[in-house]
Amino acid sequence: MPAIQTAKMTSGQFLDLGEDPPGIRLELVDGEIELSPSPLPRHSKTILRLSRMLMDHADLHGGGEVFSDIDVVFDQHNVRRPDLFWFGPERGPIPDDRAIDQAPDLAVEVVSPSSVEIDRDVKFKLYLNHGVKFYWIVDPAQRSFEVFDLRRGNGQRVIEAGHDVEVTPPPVHGLVIPLATLWK
Repeated sequence: MPAIQTAKMTSGQFLDLGEDPPGIRLELVDGEIELSPSPLPRHSKTILRLSRMLMDHADLHGGGEVFSDIDVVFDQHNVRRPDLFWFGPERGPIPDDRAIDQAPDLAVEVVSPSSVEIDRDVKFKLYLNHGVKFYWIVDPAQRSFEVFDLRRGNGQRVIEAGHDVEVTPPPVHGLVIPLATLWK
């Protein structure tokens, strides 16, 4: 009996598929398409609030570029969509007419009940191994905010905060986030 051969999908093939069908989110993970449902309202509200803070800060202080939920090509077989991500001002303008093909300085994931393991393990390792400098994990259900410096060893946690404190998380210089605003 002949052996069955399979081939992994490449990032180029994945991007050629076009936009996601309504109500689902597609990502390329180790050459295979992964489907996930749309986020819950609490997840979406947290992303929007944090996005507004980051964008307002970037606009007022010339502090880089913020993106949300678009394809980032990490390598030939991995295309992920961080909830939010940021490029520092020293990176210059980021082309906005195609998928992002470089690791951001900051990736942010807002944890959902179905994404805890993916965000804390799978995406953590991907970001660590592909040049993302900082990773924020925001958990609205637990009211927690963590910052990891991925430039240090295996990714060192540099901030662990919760509830209603204010944080000044790296790498966005001068940004102050009142966590109570995220949990409204």
